[in-house]
Amino acid sequence: MRFCVAIDGPAAAGKGTISRAVAAHFGLAHLDTGLLYRAVGMKGGDPVAAARSLSSEDLARPDLRSMAAGEAASRVAVIPEVRAALVAFQREFAQREGGAVLDGRDIGTVICPEADVKLFVTASPEVRAGRRFAETGEGTFAEVLEQVRARDARDMGRADAPLRPAEDAVILDTSDLSIDAAVARACDLIAARRG
Repeated sequence: MRFCVAIDGPAAAGKGTISRAVAAHFGLAHLDTGLLYRAVGMKGGDPVAAARSLSSEDLARPDLRSMAAGEAASRVAVIPEVRAALVAFQREFAQREGGAVLDGRDIGTVICPEADVKLFVTASPEVRAGRRFAETGEGTFAEVLEQVRARDARDMGRADAPLRPAEDAVILDTSDLSIDAAVARACDLIAARRG
């Protein structure tokens, strides 16, 4: 059975945590599509060539969760040729037998517009900066907040596949939710669609 869940949202909104938990709960495969862009950005050199030659070793790098990798991902994600090189991989993953959960910035709008369930996970910039600051311990809170806002502007303002909720996505604001409450809400929404 094929069943696709698309989970989009800005950095540090909780979409990765929710996606992993949802995938485990329902026994679905999970793909953090941001890792693809982080790996391309951290490979260095020509980003288009990096995207076309991405390997499983590239996706296993221990530094892909760093702030530097996030910034690198945001820079290469605006390159249409990079995005095109990674679209086929993501769409193939989404169609796998047994079902899949994909999280990113354009899953419900571009990669899987026919997804069975679309969630847009968000939170205020201040909450997201606080989470990212606690996670990485890099810089000051003010610096992280500035980076979060700059990344939002880049991701929402890019010409190719800007970050935005799909028209039929359910908005899940995690600003005032615990991880458990956010996961439970997402699981309830998905369970209602699965029947």
